[in-house]
Amino acid sequence: MAKRPQLLLLDEPVASLDPLARREFLTALMDAVAVDALSVVLSSHLIADLERSCDYLVLLFSAEVRLDGDIDDLLASHRLLIGPRKRVTPGGGIAAVVRESHSARESTLLVRTDGPIADPNWSVHEVDLEELVLAYMGEERNPRLHPVPARLEANG
Repeated sequence: MAKRPQLLLLDEPVASLDPLARREFLTALMDAVAVDALSVVLSSHLIADLERSCDYLVLLFSAEVRLDGDIDDLLASHRLLIGPRKRVTPGGGIAAVVRESHSARESTLLVRTDGPIADPNWSVHEVDLEELVLAYMGEERNPRLHPVPARLEANG
């Protein structure tokens, strides 16, 4: 960072650091971004670190872009629904079901929303980034529920 580059590409830069060193590194990196208008592409498996230090997420799984977008927008457009056991299809504020599980009496759904949830039987909860990432990494779901921008599709 001493040479003040315009772009840094970092592959798992904090993987072998202890929590304190990880925090110090990410703080220094965020300071450089703010002061020098530095752009950073960072790969990591440490989702909590990404939530604190990144603005934009591209989730790759099995060589596919499963999810991408501004992190705040992604979190705002997804909800966890808990309610009576039933199958759900898009509509009534639900754009797509990302993950679902069912017990004898209850259904739990992680959904992408396109408005307020219309069904009052659902208890609606916010999701965190880790919950969202894990849901989109699920093998049994359709990997293209979230539209992939043309710029990413063109690059494969």
